[in-house]
Amino acid sequence: MNLLEQLNWRYAVKAFDAEKKVSALDFETLLESIRLAPTSYGLQAFKVIVVENTELRKQLRAAAWNQSQVEEASHFLVFCSNLQVEDAQVDEYMALIGETRGVGVDKLKGFGDVIKQSAAAMGQEKVAAWCSKQSYIALGFAMQTAALLGIDTCPMEGFQAEKYNEILQLADQGLKVDVCLAVGYRSTEDKLQHAAKVRKPMAQLVEHR
Repeated sequence: MNLLEQLNWRYAVKAFDAEKKVSALDFETLLESIRLAPTSYGLQAFKVIVVENTELRKQLRAAAWNQSQVEEASHFLVFCSNLQVEDAQVDEYMALIGETRGVGVDKLKGFGDVIKQSAAAMGQEKVAAWCSKQSYIALGFAMQTAALLGIDTCPMEGFQAEKYNEILQLADQGLKVDVCLAVGYRSTEDKLQHAAKVRKPMAQLVEHR
């Protein structure tokens, strides 16, 4: 499958076919691409919630100005990021590195201290913004993977964040919502699929120096 062909095929779907479901295998591939996405220090200071409960999806749709994608898509993902980076989270990450690579945790202390000091120097507001950027990187990986699999998506920022945080009880987990992704297959009724893709010419978008 040609990457550029699929990226041209991709668009932000406005109407999903509620009867068509993404296979378990394809969805696991999409989730794995999120897990493999790069993040600062490799810390993965974000979480993805796959909302399967129909009542929850109904509530989330209402908090997204009734956008149908929330309920009609095969899967609905909520990308959340850490409100802060605590020392315990960094220590847990060091332990994972040690276990995965067969390295003593004592040898990773310097690396862990760099992350802790960096987070402390930023302050909570900047840390939250920094973590948020990581979930957007993962979002991009998910969308490209979906396109390569011939799966449609719609990234969504049009929702009431405070209500999403409340509905999903994110503060209790030290998280906040960043962005959502509806995943599934386009409806034949979605006229936008026939519209030409509008993008700036390369010469306007990219500057070589």
